[in-house]
Amino acid sequence: MRKLFLSLLAIISFQFLSAQQNLLTKFPKGSTPGEVGKRLAYHFVDGRHELYAGQYIHYAEVCTWNGALDYAVKTKDQKLIRLLQDKFEPFFTREKALLPPMNHVDYNMFGSVALKLYQITKDVRYKEMGLAYADAQWELPRNAKPDEKAWADKGYSWQTRLWIDDMYMITVVQNEAYKVTGDPKYIDRAAKEMVLYLDKLQRPNGLFYHAPDVPYYWARGAGWMAVGMPNLLRDLPKDHKDRPRIMEGYLTMMKSLKEHQRPDGMWSQLIDEADFWPETSGTAMFTYAFIIGIQQGWLDAAEYAPAVQKAWTAMVSHIDERNNVTEVCVGTGKKNDKQYYHDRPRNAGDLHGQAPYLWCAAALLGK
Repeated sequence: MRKLFLSLLAIISFQFLSAQQNLLTKFPKGSTPGEVGKRLAYHFVDGRHELYAGQYIHYAEVCTWNGALDYAVKTKDQKLIRLLQDKFEPFFTREKALLPPMNHVDYNMFGSVALKLYQITKDVRYKEMGLAYADAQWELPRNAKPDEKAWADKGYSWQTRLWIDDMYMITVVQNEAYKVTGDPKYIDRAAKEMVLYLDKLQRPNGLFYHAPDVPYYWARGAGWMAVGMPNLLRDLPKDHKDRPRIMEGYLTMMKSLKEHQRPDGMWSQLIDEADFWPETSGTAMFTYAFIIGIQQGWLDAAEYAPAVQKAWTAMVSHIDERNNVTEVCVGTGKKNDKQYYHDRPRNAGDLHGQAPYLWCAAALLGK
């Protein structure tokens, strides 16, 4: 009788887990990750470059490129892969002047898209370009400022500035370099930086202020950390010395985010301010972090899969007829003024929002 009971319990548990996992795969027609990802990826291909002051490729475009490539690979869409290659090809010739200089964390992350293209095509030009950007983050320039030299002397990137954005900008290019070369120095760099940022910036509740002197939990700012941690953990060796600390930071943040999800499935422009407007880029970043955690077995599917289902459904409702994600907060510098965050303009089609939607679409298509 006891064996029969245990067998029935195992069957019930399996069926319950399967039902929760289905929440990551069962979506109504028109809202499936495949359909949404295709709409946004092809929209990106047709779009113009987004530039810093008319000069260099903006990091938000790189983030979107990464998402479109991930989606194309997951769906084996060879046409899309070819179009994304064609969009990049002019950087080797007539658009070479648009390549960001290798002197700032937001610029150097450009290398990540070149390294992703190398993994798909094995064209060595992408590898050489991408590794140059990755290595430059740790190559101290001759005209380095004293604080930059101080970071380098401690083994950190000279581009360290303790802004949470960096935990996508630094880790994404170092992680892609690790995947391309297998050289542990790249993953070690990323992990060392992540531990520094966690120790310096994470609050006891698991969230992050926009800056140490700005005590507000801005959604997209926190989103960079929410995405950077699971992306890094996914490739970090299981026995890596920094893994426990990063996993602790990730799980603590996820628990807090789950508690702050709005009834409509979104997250607010300021995470803990329920009367602030629902913001799409931060919502998509948090949703992505949940998806990866569930798929990797770090998060309990029974608890987090319904949150993903609710968030994705809400997210899709914020895509307009032109395939633009709406309610995206514009680029936002820090300011110690709550009303400032409430009043930030919102753009439709801003690549800060298009990018994490594509990350989610690709992730929802499976490991």
